[in-house]
Amino acid sequence: MSHRPTVSIIGGGPAGLIAADLLAGHCTVHVYERGRQVGRKFLVAGDGGLNITHSDAGERLFARYLPAERMRPYLHAFGPEALRAWLEGMGIPTFVGTSGRVFPQRGIKPYAVLAAMRERLRMKGVHVHLQHHFVGFNAHARPVLEHAGGKVVVTEGLVLFALGGASWPVTGSTGDWVAPFRSIGVQVTDLAPSNCGVEIDLPDALAVHEGKPLKNIRITCGTIAVHGEATLTRTGLEGNAIYPVISAVREALREHGQAVLEIDLKPDVTEEELQRRLSGAAWKERMAALRLDRAQVALFKAFTPMQRFVDGSTLAHDVKHLQVPVHALRPIGEAISSAGGITWDELRDDLALVKHPHLYAAGEMIDWDAPTGGFLLQGAFALGHAAAMGMLKVLGGA
Repeated sequence: MSHRPTVSIIGGGPAGLIAADLLAGHCTVHVYERGRQVGRKFLVAGDGGLNITHSDAGERLFARYLPAERMRPYLHAFGPEALRAWLEGMGIPTFVGTSGRVFPQRGIKPYAVLAAMRERLRMKGVHVHLQHHFVGFNAHARPVLEHAGGKVVVTEGLVLFALGGASWPVTGSTGDWVAPFRSIGVQVTDLAPSNCGVEIDLPDALAVHEGKPLKNIRITCGTIAVHGEATLTRTGLEGNAIYPVISAVREALREHGQAVLEIDLKPDVTEEELQRRLSGAAWKERMAALRLDRAQVALFKAFTPMQRFVDGSTLAHDVKHLQVPVHALRPIGEAISSAGGITWDELRDDLALVKHPHLYAAGEMIDWDAPTGGFLLQGAFALGHAAAMGMLKVLGGA
């Protein structure tokens, strides 16, 4: 091309960064970031170890996402192996942990991963504009940004929005983009907490167990069942056995105003074996015979009717089918991620907006959901890749 087209990316998170990298060889790329540096949420996600993707592949990978049929083509085009190869190309080798989660090679900190991405963009001549806050659109659906020196209107070229959802607002993901998008006729599902704790009416007797883990349990809500660990909190439960069922909890709360978690406190032991253990135990020795720890006993007593607990004839069954009502999710600002966003019907397959094809969206702004374990970052990177590929096709560079 005799004239390099200009592309603007609003949002410097994972989706925006990979899109900038892919576009930089073909376009003049401007990245506008609200914060003092790009990738701040990326660093927060890496606190305690940067789980960047997961080794699941094929249908097993696609099934981790909602809606799976919408996310499938993007994950197929840019899955975990492609993401790992992209990182390897920046000098960031990765390894698969015992749980299938993928991490940067031991000793490589999250900041070093982000530094490699930033250096890659610098070497490719990407223009990064920090502390530029998207505030809305002008009459021609062109983005308007505010910064210390005034306002900028992006009047030229295609624009990719990668502004995130509304979790971890301290990083700049506040969800304040929703109203401007609705103002230009784009349908946006309300943002909602995902991968978060649940609120439960806990009796005072459980307060002494706050912060204690409930290890090796199975939690079921709707059709989703998860084997893992949860932690008792001041307001309810959180942890890796809770987060994957949040989509089912959220749906039940929306439809019925309440959800129920079914907790199996002894998932590796059959009901028949528990009954055998109880058969020779004195009344006061029943909990010891079941081999429940103090936190589990306290939770079991709190949500088992007193008469049923005293009677004891159904203890073996109840230990494996404890019913715990949930009345709310924790606030979105505490959540690891958010669900909701621009509806899929508003997007073309290349992630351009149907009503405004010069605008694209990627990452957590779109209405999809996934559990923790590397799937969130993988989804964001895959959508950023797809948007960049779609823009290049329009520009004649792919």
